Amino acid sequence: MASPARSAHPHVATDLLARLQHAAPHADPRVLALALEARECAAASGASGLAPTLAVIDFSRPSTEPRLWVFDLDRAQLLYAEHVAHGRGSGENFAHAFSNRDQSHQSSLGLFVTAETYVGGNGYSLRMDGLEPGVNDRARDRQIVMHGANYVDPVQALRQGRLGRSYGCPALRPQVTRDIIDTLKGGQLLFAYYPDRDWLAKSRFIGCRQRNAAGPSATRDLGAK
Repeated sequence: MASPARSAHPHVATDLLARLQHAAPHADPRVLALALEARECAAASGASGLAPTLAVIDFSRPSTEPRLWVFDLDRAQLLYAEHVAHGRGSGENFAHAFSNRDQSHQSSLGLFVTAETYVGGNGYSLRMDGLEPGVNDRARDRQIVMHGANYVDPVQALRQGRLGRSYGCPALRPQVTRDIIDTLKGGQLLFAYYPDRDWLAKSRFIGCRQRNAAGPSATRDLGAK
């Protein structure tokens, strides 16, 4: 039976997608397809380079499960599968609210390009720039960064029913933070997903080839769950 990701997103390189599915069998193939599509559309528009490293966060999953995958796309290899925190304004175990507003303490969706590292109040951290206007483009102003945090503790999460939460940052286990940040720094991509129909319908990085071919009235598979 054909993969739903392949049939829904025929323009995404099916060989690469199949290899990523094999490398990360617990990741939703529809989300991987959307992440690859966003990467291709961003490169085609000049918003980013065709980055060889891609991080995918699936915020439709509970915080008690791994929901961050980092891939080496040149080799189609899974480098990391990890827990990641969402913002305390986004929800409890499940995130359901997302924002681009300062002081919302909510996570943001969409495609980000990674930037420089620094050492701050949360230790070694990675700045990210959101590429989607009105969706995540205030990430730098909001200080939405990748960093480590002791509250990202999978064992404690199972006890209390959810992972600890951030102010909107994709926070990681301290034990893996430096390695993941060093893998992602300097112009790589991070794609944060949730089946939000408004964002999926309006994102400039989802369905760009269909829009160019069929015009603004073209309909798109939203990949929603």
